[in-house]
Amino acid sequence: MRLLPLLMAAAVVCLCGGACSDDHRETIAISADPETFPTMRTLNVSTLISDSGYTRYHITTPLWLMYEEAQEPHWNFPDGMFIVRFDDNMNEDGTFTADTATYFSGKRIWRFDRNVRMRNTDGDRFLTQQLFWDQNARKIYSDSFIHIERADRTIEGYGFESDESMTDYTIRRPSGIFPAGAFRQGARSDSASRPAN
Repeated sequence: MRLLPLLMAAAVVCLCGGACSDDHRETIAISADPETFPTMRTLNVSTLISDSGYTRYHITTPLWLMYEEAQEPHWNFPDGMFIVRFDDNMNEDGTFTADTATYFSGKRIWRFDRNVRMRNTDGDRFLTQQLFWDQNARKIYSDSFIHIERADRTIEGYGFESDESMTDYTIRRPSGIFPAGAFRQGARSDSASRPAN
């Protein structure tokens, strides 16, 4: 008789234990617009990208959003990005920065917007407001105004096309070519001719 309460308690524990071990999972479908809801969100990215067995690029960005389920799959970098390009010996071969960037993953085309700045291996500096990089065609191009500072001159114009290294490039509609230092010399002579107050 004394064992009866213990046996009943053991039976209750076994029944509860069996009921608790059943794993009831419920899947809830969440409807989200794939055009505006990212499939991945990553903060403070610093990554290396390889091509043909060589590390070619180091990309840093504060925010990376992937929209792989969108009608046109793309990655968005709304807070800008900074890219360093390397040669085969891991020497810095150029830099690239923009206020925002978008990568269309299906087409392998990058679009960079606002304050797009580049420097190539020759030290030439480029500034424009929009630029495209077609990785399949291995070319960089723009229809926007572009400002290029070289060691010997400054070139400005509209429309631009280049190889990926930014060393063999063409401006479609040049609007001005100025000798190096022309702006600084003009500023000095202008200030010298200005009457003192």
